[in-house]
Amino acid sequence: MQIDEEKTGAKGRYTATVDGHTGEMTYSRSSSQLVIIDHTFVPDELRGKGVGQALARHAVEEARQGGWKIIPLCPFMRAHAMRHPEWQDVIQA
Repeated sequence: MQIDEEKTGAKGRYTATVDGHTGEMTYSRSSSQLVIIDHTFVPDELRGKGVGQALARHAVEEARQGGWKIIPLCPFMRAHAMRHPEWQDVIQA
């Protein structure tokens, strides 16, 4: 699944489009070392297809590559962070 990124200043979003429907995860950069994931949206047409998980996994991979931490304010991202102890190196509770 291809995930794209859009950036506007300190804000951005990751998107994944499948069958003409787009899921997204939005974030705000609070510093060069800290990103706040604040929202995840997956339309009904994509539920159960792993889009939300792919977006969360992508955010974690980006944080590892960029050397920053994630504050998971979004309930979806927070729940996934709790289910994935292997992500704790980039999660700031």
